[in-house]
Amino acid sequence: MRETRLTLPELALIAGTRGALGAGVALLVADRLSAEQRRSVGWTLFLVGAISTVPLAIEVFGKRDGCGER
Repeated sequence: MRETRLTLPELALIAGTRGALGAGVALLVADRLSAEQRRSVGWTLFLVGAISTVPLAIEVFGKRDGCGER
């Protein structure tokens, strides 16, 4: 099993991007805003969450501890 160690700020960034992604998807399907507003805000949050996930994922997977591998 591989072990990955994260700092608290890294964990907060990951949680924040997941939250933005989820909020974007929720707004895309919600009925609180007009269709145009909902689409605009939803896609913006979704894209910010998705795009900011890429460098975080690269950093996290790059930090993997090679326990047990030779």
